[in-house]
Amino acid sequence: MFVVLEAAAISLIVSNNSQQGSVFFNSANQLSGNILNTQSNVFDYFSLVSVNKALLEKNTVLLQELERYRQPADSIIIPLDTLMASNYQFKGAKIINNSINLSQNFLTINKGAKDGIKEGMGVFNEEGVVGRVKGVTKNFASVISLLHTELLVSSKIESSEVFGSTKWDGRDSKKAKLLYVPRHVDLQVGDKVVTSGYNAVFPEGIPIGEIIEVAQGAETNYLDITIELATDFSRVSYVYLVENLFEDELQSLDPSN
Repeated sequence: MFVVLEAAAISLIVSNNSQQGSVFFNSANQLSGNILNTQSNVFDYFSLVSVNKALLEKNTVLLQELERYRQPADSIIIPLDTLMASNYQFKGAKIINNSINLSQNFLTINKGAKDGIKEGMGVFNEEGVVGRVKGVTKNFASVISLLHTELLVSSKIESSEVFGSTKWDGRDSKKAKLLYVPRHVDLQVGDKVVTSGYNAVFPEGIPIGEIIEVAQGAETNYLDITIELATDFSRVSYVYLVENLFEDELQSLDPSN
């Protein structure tokens, strides 16, 4: 009875006095808010198990998707047209040794005969030509670097289709010479030099470099052309090896390939 009478008295006070009513409702709202917030926190805490389980399942799916698209550590992605893909076979490898300060530089890769690597295969990366396979063991292979004074790469000027041969002169690891381009050919600084596809080593169109200097040869009928190499040999790490599937047939017709 006392509690009922107290409640009635409080109700009358709150109803008939605006100031006390405002204080009462503000206090009630704060108390109600605190209770609801505590209730929500309790429910959230006990629901964490199901939330974490759902996140775990989702992460598992995402990791599986990621693994499907993840490239091996010794491979790179290079877009290939249909003809190139049908005439050539490609393998990825990692460089484990490299020299750039000698006149005859070599690289070593972590793939060998057991991985299908063969002597004579062309070597390049996403930047451009790197070299050519020289020797092969079971697990490794040595590569003649483009920075080798005895390596010639059949080349062409992309804009004019005029072909020649790229050869390193043993000086600057970022530059090479484009040989056997006749003096009458009109060239521009900035013209791109790519592989010609005229031999059995490289497909056509792999970058080699960019013309940075053209001069008239003093005692020859050919231009003196300097190119800046596309490949940065000081930091090359991964390479692609290319095998011409018709190399034996081409060699039987033209041994110079």
